[in-house]
Amino acid sequence: MATWRCSQFVRQFSSSVAKAGKLVQSPVQVYGVEGRYATALYSAASKQNKLEAVEKELTTLQSELKKDRKLLEFLYDPSQKRAFKRAAIQKLLKQKNFSELTVNLFVTLSDNGRISKTEQVLSSFGRIMSAHRGEVQSTVITAKPLDEASLNELRSALQGFLKKGQSLKLYTEVDPSLIGGMQVTIGDRYVDMSMASRIKTYTELIKQAV
Repeated sequence: MATWRCSQFVRQFSSSVAKAGKLVQSPVQVYGVEGRYATALYSAASKQNKLEAVEKELTTLQSELKKDRKLLEFLYDPSQKRAFKRAAIQKLLKQKNFSELTVNLFVTLSDNGRISKTEQVLSSFGRIMSAHRGEVQSTVITAKPLDEASLNELRSALQGFLKKGQSLKLYTEVDPSLIGGMQVTIGDRYVDMSMASRIKTYTELIKQAV
């Protein structure tokens, strides 16, 4: 079912892509409606050798939407007609001289009432392109900021999970509620080594013993 929907999206993006047949396999699976749109765009852009160009356009659009919150609120407002939203996004993209692929993506989102998924689609496409370049994303959450020595040690440890040709893209976040330890996500792996998690486990064990 998901493959059929993606094929439909590709046909709406570009008639030339539609004639090409099968989808180009995404290097990483992204889920949800936004994932299907992003995967279809990746396939279409791959067939036209425009992946980097489309990625650059979407990065530019992401920056524009962060600056123009009123436009974003307008696009997400369910009381606004789809035709108005389509006209607004088309105007912005044409002012930027964006490619037909990118314009058609957002026309399709507008026509299908999915324009509120814009930020999620941009994020999903970013994940696909990151995987396309062999990058493995890792997020480490700690109770306090890590010093440079600890960060370097952590980075070295995480690189041990990578395959040949892959590179690590590390993000760090701070969450005081963890108390101590850390939560680590690398690719599709997740490990919770926080003190908060241990305390919760011990508390549940005590409750069961009472």
